[in-house]
Amino acid sequence: MRKGSIAASLFWLSAGWLVLALVATGFLLTDLYSRALDTSLSQTLDFHIESLAGAVLQTGDPQSADIALTDPRFGRPRSGWYWVIRDADGTLYNLSPSVVGIDLPGIAGPASATGRDTAIVDDAFGTRLRVVQRTVTVAPKTYQIIVTGNLSEILELVSDFRGQAFIVLGAVGVMLAIMSFIVARFAMRPVDRLSAAIESVREGESVAISGAYPREIAPLAEEVNELLRSNAQIIERARNQVGNLAHGLKTPLAVLRNEAGANKGALADVVLAESDKMSTMVATYLERARLAARTAVVGKKTDAVVIITRLVRVMAKIHPDVAVLLHPADANLPWFRGDEADLEEMAGNLLDNACKWSRGQVEVHLEAARGDVGAMLALRIDDNGPGLSEQDAQKVLRRGVRLDEKTPGSGLGLDIVKELVDVYGGSLTLQRSPMGGLLVDLRLPTVRLGGTARP
Repeated sequence: MRKGSIAASLFWLSAGWLVLALVATGFLLTDLYSRALDTSLSQTLDFHIESLAGAVLQTGDPQSADIALTDPRFGRPRSGWYWVIRDADGTLYNLSPSVVGIDLPGIAGPASATGRDTAIVDDAFGTRLRVVQRTVTVAPKTYQIIVTGNLSEILELVSDFRGQAFIVLGAVGVMLAIMSFIVARFAMRPVDRLSAAIESVREGESVAISGAYPREIAPLAEEVNELLRSNAQIIERARNQVGNLAHGLKTPLAVLRNEAGANKGALADVVLAESDKMSTMVATYLERARLAARTAVVGKKTDAVVIITRLVRVMAKIHPDVAVLLHPADANLPWFRGDEADLEEMAGNLLDNACKWSRGQVEVHLEAARGDVGAMLALRIDDNGPGLSEQDAQKVLRRGVRLDEKTPGSGLGLDIVKELVDVYGGSLTLQRSPMGGLLVDLRLPTVRLGGTARP
């Protein structure tokens, strides 16, 4: 059961964290930049207010024309850069040329212990200002010096910086995402190589997984190789046990039949009948064990085109009165994943039955098809014989069932075919043929050609 791609999971996980990290980085950089600009603005305002306070203390006259700041922004109206000197009653003594048409607000509340206060306000034009206020005493009066800076400019700079930062970080994110994809694909290469090696073993191109793998994957490759060796040993032991069982039962059954045949009576007849049943059952289960052991071996493959072509020639000689037509097969037809003798047994039984029951015409089609488990090899055999009803088609696949005792045969052919088909995980269906007789549809698992050339 497949559950998605590891490489895709790694990519999306890293991409998700990357997006979160870049967004957080963008906001962090913006906040740091905003703090730096705000600190710079506060330091500039502190410098200006100290300059004004020094000038007032030096001249002793807050209305002196010598009190001024050289920063040109204080000479431009509506610039957001203003300064005023006034007393506690609000009487103005001096102001910058930029203070035009506005009433610069002070900072309400008690003065701080340092004599310096700061706040953020909006002027009459909607500009956000950072206000710094300091109290200076020139006997006998106390004066308030207020200096403002344009905070809206800072906010605009921060907004521009945020947009540019996210554009740059977005570009960096795209490059890092591409790099993450490449890294994920590169990291999964050993897994792809291991998958290809297992597929090569399954399709008979090699007997074991070879190659060097990273230490995270190497134990898996070793375990698969150990599983293959264990499977081969189990199959070999099973074959030996089947052979031993066959030889061990053959002699006692032969003795029972001989003794029962040499005597007359009801007991002898019962022993002879039961011995025959035992022999049939032993032969049946030994045959099933033989088939299961043979088809369980990993790595066998057979060129079905060669086998079917040879069988058609043989059937044409065995049944000279029947025209057996093999339709040309695709040159790229996949191979049968299994033993050559098994394919000959299945196809040979089906072809022989078709020739026996036909009225002189049999057509054979060999092609690729799709099944529930993937690509399949489809062998279709049509004849123009009497055909079978749906009920008879089910009966004829049972062991030893024969619908016509006059036709030579044991009745085991189709059942052996069905047994082999089940072992290989294929399918066998019998239905009415367009030619009027029986259509046999045999489907078997396949392997890719893998560069193997047909003769």
